Amino acid sequence: MRPFTKRTIHIIKSIPKGKVMTYGQIARLAGSPRAARQVVRILHSMSEKHQLPWHRVINAKGEIGFKDEEAFYSQKLLLEHEGVSFEKQIDLVKYQFHPMEVDVVDFL
Repeated sequence: MRPFTKRTIHIIKSIPKGKVMTYGQIARLAGSPRAARQVVRILHSMSEKHQLPWHRVINAKGEIGFKDEEAFYSQKLLLEHEGVSFEKQIDLVKYQFHPMEVDVVDFL
């Protein structure tokens, strides 16, 4: 497994209940600021295997990225169950998780 992938998985696993992170934020902390789409691919291909809290990852606008209605509502319900209340956009000031960069570096 590549270092970026390992760091990405570690960061996603560290998102606490009731908090969210953006794809770009995760990519930046994992060491590749322009790799938000790679974070999407990691989530898509490894969420089940690594039991990732995929529902806590959203886009930069504070929105759920799914176009599919069923997937959208599934993620929305999971977030609401954890206390993240929203209509269309999630209040990033209130709910965004900001791990210490040192925690990510210490992982390696």
